[in-house]
Amino acid sequence: MMQAFPKTYRLASAGFDMEFGHRTGIMGVVNVTPDSFSDGGKFLSRESAVDQGLKLAADGADILDIGGESTRPFADPVPVDVEIERVIPVIEQLAAEISIPISIDTMKAEVARRAIEAGASIINDISALRFDPELGAVAAAFGTPVVLMHMLGSPKTMQLSPSYADLIGDISDFLDAAINRALKQGISKSKIIIDPGIGFGKTVSHNLLLIRQIQAFAVLDAPILVGPSRKAFIRKLLKDEHSGDITADMPIVETGTQAAVAAAVLCGAHIVRVHDVANTRATIRILDAMKVVRKD
Repeated sequence: MMQAFPKTYRLASAGFDMEFGHRTGIMGVVNVTPDSFSDGGKFLSRESAVDQGLKLAADGADILDIGGESTRPFADPVPVDVEIERVIPVIEQLAAEISIPISIDTMKAEVARRAIEAGASIINDISALRFDPELGAVAAAFGTPVVLMHMLGSPKTMQLSPSYADLIGDISDFLDAAINRALKQGISKSKIIIDPGIGFGKTVSHNLLLIRQIQAFAVLDAPILVGPSRKAFIRKLLKDEHSGDITADMPIVETGTQAAVAAAVLCGAHIVRVHDVANTRATIRILDAMKVVRKD
């Protein structure tokens, strides 16, 4: 049965004012890294990263998410100076050429601060303010919206036999604690987005159940971001349909991604984080038109 529209949320900050609920938002991904699972090395140069960002914006992205550190399973951390060197020139140039907000995908306060000064206006923190005690203060000082994501451990350890006593309950409790942590650091509730962390310390079954139960996180009263794009659970599910190795950039994986996007939207996601914005825009346009209008 199709879900009703999720609750509508307004996200506003310097330079933008967006509403999610009746319309699903799209966050387009630009990885300025040599080793991301989805597109590692493709956009490592400033020129290629900027070109990709401009393409995603033209394709209909509502937000661009720029990251300089791979968070794939078992990835090693990147020094602050290297991350800054990768992302700041890209953010500076994109901020001068596009009108949609730019998100900085980082766990580090100094990277976030430099990115905001360069033109970013959202912080996407997969650690949910746990790894750098100063990151919350940066968000509060600039009045910057933050994405708080669930993850077991760190990227280096998250896929080492992930298990839960109660998947939905454990993740809901984690995100509730993350929201309270952000509030205590001076971040307004109206500037918090939550993300259940598809693929970050989850098995295939965990990811499928999470997507099916997205609406369970509505009790936390924050817009919900879901990032299924090209994740390993999709590739594993499609393995039997393909005779050789399945890589993240194959068309069959994009087809699987759109199925996961569709399920997430119909189950209550406000924003989806994807690599292929054009295909996602078409998917979401149909899905948003099909949603049942709320009566309350």
